[in-house]
Amino acid sequence: MDPILLLVIFTIAVALLFDVVNGFHDAANSIATVVSTRVLSPRYAVLWAAFFNFVAMFFFAPRVADTIAKIVHVTNAEPAYVYVVLAGLIGAIVWDLLTWRWGLPVSSSHALIGGFVGAGMAYGGAKVVHWGKVGMAAGFIPLAPIMGLLLGAAIMLGVFWVFRTWKPSSVDCLFRKGQLLSAALYSLGHGGNDAQKTMGIIVALLVAAGYARPDLELSLTSSETLWIILSCHAAMAIGTAFGGWRIVKTMGMRITKLKPVGGFCAETAGAITLFMATHMGIPVSTTHTITGAIVGVGSTTKFSRVKWGIAGRIVWAWILTIPLSGFVAALTFWAIAFCHPEF
Repeated sequence: MDPILLLVIFTIAVALLFDVVNGFHDAANSIATVVSTRVLSPRYAVLWAAFFNFVAMFFFAPRVADTIAKIVHVTNAEPAYVYVVLAGLIGAIVWDLLTWRWGLPVSSSHALIGGFVGAGMAYGGAKVVHWGKVGMAAGFIPLAPIMGLLLGAAIMLGVFWVFRTWKPSSVDCLFRKGQLLSAALYSLGHGGNDAQKTMGIIVALLVAAGYARPDLELSLTSSETLWIILSCHAAMAIGTAFGGWRIVKTMGMRITKLKPVGGFCAETAGAITLFMATHMGIPVSTTHTITGAIVGVGSTTKFSRVKWGIAGRIVWAWILTIPLSGFVAALTFWAIAFCHPEF
């Protein structure tokens, strides 16, 4: 068998492993509020989120995948770029697993972008990176949580006003049911944005290996790309089904204490932000988005209820994600180049 084909198959397997890790790592974002408010048990919450992660493929056009595929200028049929993709994936996976071990809800999206950029620069320097697309993604590092925060606070205040005459027990009962809908919408947005990032990486890989044309477009109706869409969404759903309980604790219990009404508002705010970004083709962080929404909801009742020390640790992890995952990816690429000096 052609060694390039073997390498492509192996790299696709690593990409899908990243998608599983992404779902595993970001499961906390999808279910933290619904678990911490005790609307669903952890087991049923992850299954609920995994289902909507998977069916997201039917709701969103693959604009985010197109953005990710073009972050690095991949030359058609140049096998060295296959190693760029592989090294980028390894950098993202290593950073995801480290931050999961530390219980920090960082962005798998930005880890992937950082890894791809770091490996690309290690191979071809800064000129191979499409800095406009990187800047667009980096710009949403502060913007996504701010949008989540403002929307979360606004929705929470609106709910307070609309239900101001209701008994607390009645409000609690209503929003326990409402959280099933808001959690589904958030998981739909999560699957729609995050699964597309791995699709974009696989497209870049196939172009680099010469197995796809540079203008390839992802579509559920195309037999050429259907397997990419299905496999990426399935991998993310599987990862979500395993869950990441360390981060659930941080997101749902340590930043601020949520009730069902707060969980509903946070998830709805996060879903709106993700729907908008996915429609515009912007790869945003689901982690940043839901964290901002949780902080926004928590700050409407009592500003001091938000544990800003923990939030500060999370923000530092966000800032360091792109450069550190890029550094790991660059080291990986140089190690591969050392072992294969002929390429």
